Amino acid sequence: MARVIALSNQKGGVGKTTSAVNIAACLAAAEKRVLVIDLDPQANAGSGLGIYARDFETSMYDVLVDEVPLTSAILHTELKCLDIAPSVPDLVGAEVELVAAIGRESRLKEALEPVQGLYDFVIIDCPPALGILTVNALTAANSVLIPLQCEYYAMEGLSQLIKTISLIKKRLNPELEREGILLTMYDRRNNLSHQVEQDIRAHFGNEVFPVVIPRNVKLSEAPSHGKPVILYDINSTGATAYMETARLLIRRHSVIAPPPKTSKKTLATTQGRTGQQ
Repeated sequence: MARVIALSNQKGGVGKTTSAVNIAACLAAAEKRVLVIDLDPQANAGSGLGIYARDFETSMYDVLVDEVPLTSAILHTELKCLDIAPSVPDLVGAEVELVAAIGRESRLKEALEPVQGLYDFVIIDCPPALGILTVNALTAANSVLIPLQCEYYAMEGLSQLIKTISLIKKRLNPELEREGILLTMYDRRNNLSHQVEQDIRAHFGNEVFPVVIPRNVKLSEAPSHGKPVILYDINSTGATAYMETARLLIRRHSVIAPPPKTSKKTLATTQGRTGQQ
């Protein structure tokens, strides 16, 4: 089953969508089957992968509000192993339309179940808010990856996000874990970036990814060309950082379990059933 990772931070402008798109692209470049789910009404994950509103009719709005099968919204991207279920601005209305819906917190989790076996990773790009869309993402996810801009304002909202994660874990998703904190927009020439990094690592220890995502002009330019940074400029420092982040995730979650011990009798029964099908 796919590892479902939600990228969430209620503060905007912290590199959340940039991280979602580029981590997914780097995982796909490593031949992992990846699905990006865009839950942000700004729909930037789609445009960052070269997918625009003219390219589709079914979006995550239809999946969450009208319970259309997720498979109807999935599109292929330029990368062989990377698919996306795109967003539209109408998705902002789901916050209101789902208020009275039965099982509103679990709409995404239920939609994901039929496709989880098709992918190795599902990356969810959450909106910059802690509303019903983010609650859906956290209810469906195995873990939360928190992109954190290296500025003090970004740090202030971190405690509220962690509190929300704990609440979701207690009430809706007991299996939810914190994947870790990814420091973004890191400027090595700036003392503030160094200070924020020191403070976050001192407080959260190994939860903080060892790699940091630098401020990089290629990362900023790539979305305007509808490409992840590894297709726009694979030699850039931004591409290198996201490739290392993807490697860490692959090493962490690609543990292959040994095959179960199966008796000859069980094997014969299984083969018989297979033959009947």
